[in-house]
This record gives sequence, structure tokens and C-alpha cells, in this order.
Amino acid sequence: MEKTLECEPLPDGLGLLLKVEGTRPLAELTAAVNAVCDQVADRHETTVVVLELSSTPVEFREWPGDVDIQAVNRWERAVRRLEKQAAVTIAVARGTCGGPVLDLLLAADFRIGAPGLQLLLPVNDGHFWPGMLMYRLVQHLGMARARQIVMWGVDLPLAKASELGLIDQVSEDLSDALHTAAVLTGRISDRETAVRRQLLLEAVSTEYEEALGVHLAACDRELRRLRHTRDAESQDLARQAAS
Repeated sequence: MEKTLECEPLPDGLGLLLKVEGTRPLAELTAAVNAVCDQVADRHETTVVVLELSSTPVEFREWPGDVDIQAVNRWERAVRRLEKQAAVTIAVARGTCGGPVLDLLLAADFRIGAPGLQLLLPVNDGHFWPGMLMYRLVQHLGMARARQIVMWGVDLPLAKASELGLIDQVSEDLSDALHTAAVLTGRISDRETAVRRQLLLEAVSTEYEEALGVHLAACDRELRRLRHTRDAESQDLARQAAS
């Protein structure tokens, strides 16, 4: 019997690791992503979620197979839930990357690709699969570049994916690259991660005047944090001078 997908703790309590195989059934992948989100919600410290995305053999390229629309909806909602978590999400991808692993790759905050990586557009029964991958490509690349990829079914080798910004770091030694990414992103608090991500996502589709209020609210929170920090430092200095 195959072992079900389960998340594991990262060393030093840094966060959680989920190894994802794109050939797994849709329901199992959905349950695994939701389980990671549940564990993140239960943690009180800054958390990193690492997605280790296994190669998807070309013969398993078709996605998601013969499933009902409710199952597809649950999957899309699980990926979106992961995308909106406060935790920093790092994806590590090898080989060919299509179907569900490509969905998760594009939903991650930081993406590491091994040499030889290739991104495959999803097809189902020989037809392009119109999932939310298309939406994320437009968000990441803009309409013009996404159109070139989606309309003509262009698969992306590592060099092109890096040039487009879909891959942030290329590394032979994925453990070292993973450590670097975790250190860099671990400097940001969970709350700040969520704010930065949300502002970036909204900037793609929100009109300036509408976005201004959201950005001003974020600026106000940051100014209040700054004043609180300075007030606390001043009180500490006063107590030290009095002692």
C-alpha cells in the first residue's frame, strides 16, 4: 500500500515539509495541502512551508483525469488557501513539472529549480486544462507573455522559466539553496509576509484609487508599529537611567 502524503517537520523547528508527487490522486493531494494549512494555523511562531515537488513523467502529464467539478473546486480552494497562509512558502522542483505540482509551484513565494527542470502546461485527454494556472500565469507575467504561453501551448525549459521570473533560484545542491531561501524569507514575520503577498496580488487587478486605501492602511499599521517600538525603547532607556 502506498504511503499517504504527510508533512514532516523541518530541522530546528523552522517549519514544515511536504513532498508532493504529481501522480497522486486529486483527492489525496487536496487533503495533503489542507493538512499543511491546518498545521500552519496551529503554529504560533514564524513558519516556513517547503514543498518538494517531484518530477511528473510525461506519460502522467494529463491532469486531473476523470473527476467531478466538486473535486476540482476543492483542489483549487486548497491551493488558494496555501497561497494565502501567513507562512512563507518555498517550492523546490526537479525534472518535469506539470499538473498539480505546477499549480503549487506558481502559488509559492520562493521557487527553486534544479538543472534540467521543465515546466509543462497541463492537458486533460489531450486538451488544455483551463484551471487557475492560467490566472496565476497572467498575474506573474502579464497578459502578453501569458498569452504566448497559453495560446500556443509552449512548455518552458529552466532557462526560459528563470528569465520570466517563474524560477527564483537555480541550484545543483537543493539543500543549500533551500537553506538560503529559508534564511532569507525567515527574516520576515508571518504577518508581514501576508501583507506583502496580499498587496502584490491586489496590485495586478485593483484600480489605483481602490488600492490606495489598502496601502494606506498597511502604512498606518507599520507607522503604529514603529511608534510602539520607539516608545518601548525610550521606556527601557528611562528605566536604565533611573536604576
